[in-house]
Amino acid sequence: MKHYLWILGVAMLLPGASPAGSADALIHEGEHLTMERCIDIAVRNQPVILQYHYTAQVNEALLGQARAGYYPQLDVTASYNQYNAVSRHNDPHSPITQYGYEYGGNNVALKQKIYDFGKREANVDVARLNRQAALSDVENQIATVVNSVKAAYYGVLSTTRSLAVHREALDQYRQQLDQARLFFESGKKPRYDVTTAEVNLSSAEVRLIQAENDLDSAWVHLNNAMGYDGSARYTIEDPPVPGVYPVDEQAALDQAYQKRSDLQSLLNQKASAERAVEAAKRDYFPSLDASAGYDFGGSQTPLSQGWNAGVALTWNLFKGLSTKKEIERAAASLKVVEARIAGLKLQIRQDIKKAMLDIRKAKETTVYAEVQVRQAKENLDLANLRYKAGLGTPLDVTNAAVSDSNAKLTRIAAVYQFHTAVANIEKAMGTR
Repeated sequence: MKHYLWILGVAMLLPGASPAGSADALIHEGEHLTMERCIDIAVRNQPVILQYHYTAQVNEALLGQARAGYYPQLDVTASYNQYNAVSRHNDPHSPITQYGYEYGGNNVALKQKIYDFGKREANVDVARLNRQAALSDVENQIATVVNSVKAAYYGVLSTTRSLAVHREALDQYRQQLDQARLFFESGKKPRYDVTTAEVNLSSAEVRLIQAENDLDSAWVHLNNAMGYDGSARYTIEDPPVPGVYPVDEQAALDQAYQKRSDLQSLLNQKASAERAVEAAKRDYFPSLDASAGYDFGGSQTPLSQGWNAGVALTWNLFKGLSTKKEIERAAASLKVVEARIAGLKLQIRQDIKKAMLDIRKAKETTVYAEVQVRQAKENLDLANLRYKAGLGTPLDVTNAAVSDSNAKLTRIAAVYQFHTAVANIEKAMGTR
């Protein structure tokens, strides 16, 4: 995860590194991309990651504001007033102008909070935990984007292989049509065989058009997952099929509870909410502050001047039930986070169970699909031989060709479903 956060940080420092800036420079024309390269592009360029990154910066600034309570405050004030007193006593000076008196003043004041019964510390803890939650949100969004890139990446590979199967089927139906025409022209087969082959060829062309459209859509999906809006054409590498995933359900759950960044975000939010309740309760206690200052002021020069220093104990005894309602609000916010944690844990358990079931299903389907592909290929070869020998029918060849295509498509789907299921369980456990 630190690797991806480092990439994000570097991307933010690069000139023009933005969701809308120099997209074509991210991918070069004809480039061959690996899965890791696609993920790097997404982490660098996905706008939604940048949104969470900036939110984390907001929380960093809020933490700095909370820590400001530990430092003194220095204020400088300068004022000038002109007024006409209706009655003024003990002033040896006459009015300066026809409008009355003038008064000027300058003040330098230094203030420092000494103690407020832990409210300041609680507010700093709240801000610090919120910052940690925001950083976890960045990591979680990166994990979500990475998972989306993997799914889209496998989608492109799957539809690419499926397109090849449909093209192969189209060639098969063309050969069937050529053979039917030869038989018809030689008087060995009726016109029905030619018509049937033409219908089969037209249907295969329609399926090929749909497969080509599916592939175009898959490329669009991958570009969107990477946040790439350029026009460069590129290819991607087909990764090896992963082996059996050696993790049982309980181990996966334990790891997810420790590493899932969205869960860590909620746990930090819970701790923050608990400290917010404590901070709200501290409003019932007084605040002790120290102050010092130096003043220049008066209505005639030379101005009077002098310094002052002191401490003040402030205690709000009644604020219109504001403190009570703030405590209730903070307590309710804590309950909300606790409910979200419980709901997320249920979702994690469900995600892991589903991913493990998908892994098992895809693995078993792949094994049986391999057998089915071999059997369908043998059946298609026999059907073609029988038809060429004048013993079979167009229906035999059509059924065999459909079975052959379906078996190959089933195997392709199972292989990439296995890839996707592995990616999903890795995300569910908070790893990659």
